[in-house]
Amino acid sequence: MPSLVTPVIPAGRLARTAQPELPVDADLRLRPWESGDAAAVVAAYADPDIEYWHARRVRDEAEALGLIGHWRDIWVEESGAAWAISSAGDGGVLGRIALREMSLHEGRAEVAYWTVPAARGRRVARRALDAMVGWAFDEIGFHRLRLLHSTSNEASCRVATVSGFEAEGVERSSVLHGDGWHDMHLHARVNARIP
Repeated sequence: MPSLVTPVIPAGRLARTAQPELPVDADLRLRPWESGDAAAVVAAYADPDIEYWHARRVRDEAEALGLIGHWRDIWVEESGAAWAISSAGDGGVLGRIALREMSLHEGRAEVAYWTVPAARGRRVARRALDAMVGWAFDEIGFHRLRLLHSTSNEASCRVATVSGFEAEGVERSSVLHGDGWHDMHLHARVNARIP
C-alpha cells in the first residue's frame, strides 16, 4: 500500500555511508564499535548498575563480539546506530550511546546509553547525548527522539532533562527488569528545524 507522505529521511541515507565518528569535545568522541572493544564490553556489563538497568549480562568476549557485530549490523540495516563513547586520548571505552527502534520513514528513534563506573560524575553521558542529538537532527534530519528510563533511575532522568528532553509522562508497568515490571519515564526532543 503506498504511503501518502514523503519519508522524513530517505531509505539508504545511512547505509550508503560508513558509520561516522562524531566529535564530542576535546576529551570525548563517539566512534563505531570495534572487535577490539570486546573486553571492555564484558567489563561494562559486569557492572551491577549496567546489568540492572539494561537487563543484560555479557559473560565472555565471544558474547561481546556477537553484541558488537549486532551494533554494526543495525547501521547497515538502518534500524539503529550505536557508538562507543571513548576517550579522545587513548580511545578507551567510557560508555555506549545509541539510537534504537529507528524509523527513517517517520524520522524517529529512541535513545539509549550507559557509562562505565569510572566515567560517572563527569557529564560523559550528557556530553555524548548532546553530540549525538546534534548529528541526528542537523546532519540526518530526524524529527523526534524519545528517551525512556525507569522512574527509579534518577541519574538517567537528570541526563535527559539537562539535555533538553522534555518529560512527557509515564508508561506504567512498561519494561520488565530482573526485579519485576518498571514504570518508565518518557522524555522526548523534537527537531525545531523540521515543521
